[in-house]
Amino acid sequence: MQNVIHTDRTQGVRPASPADDPWDPIVSLRQFGRHRLTSVEMTISNLCNMRCEHCAVGDTLVMAEPGKLPLEMMLRRLDEIEHLQTISITGGEPTFSGKTVKEYLIPLLKYARSRGIRSQINSNITLDYSRYEEIAPFLDVMHISFNYTNADDFHEVGFAKSGHPVARETAARMYERMLSNASKLSKGGLFVSAESMINFRTHEKMAEIHQLIVQMGCQRHEVHPMYPSAFASDLPVINKEEMRRAILHLLDHRDSSLWMLFGTLPFFHCSEEAEDRNLLARLAAEPNVTVRNDPDGRNRLNVNLFTGDVFVTDFSDVPAFGNIRTDRLDELFERWLAHPLAGSVNCHCPAAACCGPNLLVKDMYYREVDFLARKAIL
Repeated sequence: MQNVIHTDRTQGVRPASPADDPWDPIVSLRQFGRHRLTSVEMTISNLCNMRCEHCAVGDTLVMAEPGKLPLEMMLRRLDEIEHLQTISITGGEPTFSGKTVKEYLIPLLKYARSRGIRSQINSNITLDYSRYEEIAPFLDVMHISFNYTNADDFHEVGFAKSGHPVARETAARMYERMLSNASKLSKGGLFVSAESMINFRTHEKMAEIHQLIVQMGCQRHEVHPMYPSAFASDLPVINKEEMRRAILHLLDHRDSSLWMLFGTLPFFHCSEEAEDRNLLARLAAEPNVTVRNDPDGRNRLNVNLFTGDVFVTDFSDVPAFGNIRTDRLDELFERWLAHPLAGSVNCHCPAAACCGPNLLVKDMYYREVDFLARKAIL
């Protein structure tokens, strides 16, 4: 058989499903009765072959990156986490450097598999297929960004901040390679999840984007509104009504056999706006549709493997509040939960299966709202 990936699931790691999304903090909240650190995201590369206009970490991308901390230090800190269930690996493009793949990426994935921990890589999958084939046997979720309807979209969005002209033909080859790689990986048995952002470019094209994701054979389509932050803070913002219309149109035209995961939505069951509650009711009634609570700061921390700094997320304006050189991650997570910012969004509504807004959503839409004083209207 062609393009078959022989995955190593000897440790009994289950594939994610609409009924089992271990990255959602509601899972550990129900399990432990409070938020626990169950997920760690690691930034292992500041190199990337693209310069997307929406990239929140674009200001950290470099042409030559410094050395990383010893892998053994990171593994020791992961060992110390009592309830670790998932890891995510991000960048930059985590697979850009073959040396990083061999010395950090694959060992981290093998470590996760040995502990029965589920893993995800955030990649643009535009490099040679052999790069991804090499890591696929040890990986649970290949997470890609896909916000395009054709090669021209890809060219315009993917190199908007390159600082120098990139030929349309070069971008088109990368676009076709991305489509081909996603299809090969999916056919080979890897779980490929394609994320699309609802933003000023895509909100009227979401159904077209969805059909391309279906054609690639991806196992999941993730949909998240884009909240301009950090490097992408200058991008235009659509309003909540445009966002609602985009989601409803997508639901009307989607392939219902494909798992669709919505996340970081600015809509809540405690909203006084009936349109928000009606949209959430529609999402709850749709087959193969889930709404994920945001993991950042709830059950997840981000570690920068160049500096050792620990953040709530890889693109937050919240400064680092610890470093793995000196601090255990469980202790840093408890320190974060005691922070006033964490307290401002640390609400939980069991009836709505909701953990409240993340910091970006609260700052953009609900700056003066006390979510801890609100109740779901069901």
